[in-house]
Amino acid sequence: VNQVANLTLVSSACDMVSTAYASTKDSHPYIRSVCDAAERGVKSVTEATASCVQPVLTTLEPHVAAASEYASKGLDKLGETLPLLQKPVEQILSDTKEVVSSRVADAKDAVRS
Repeated sequence: VNQVANLTLVSSACDMVSTAYASTKDSHPYIRSVCDAAERGVKSVTEATASCVQPVLTTLEPHVAAASEYASKGLDKLGETLPLLQKPVEQILSDTKEVVSSRVADAKDAVRS
């Protein structure tokens, strides 16, 4: 999970979502109260299930470790083949706009000729 969260694309997308969430909560009092209630509910459920799930996690730990190692190798391979994962969302959007604008300009020039 940490390896995925540390991918530049994922990290920057999470930052954008977090900023939008905080901004929305700050600007709308009714939404803030709903979000606060939801956050409290999630926290309570997480705390309640943590103790129940712990024995199962202890039993599954060796399997989870093996799966984690396998997933880590897969993510390394994916990162090599998709350099896009190492770019922030803002750069991807900017690059995409640039490519689309260039293609549209080329299409306009072709139509004019």
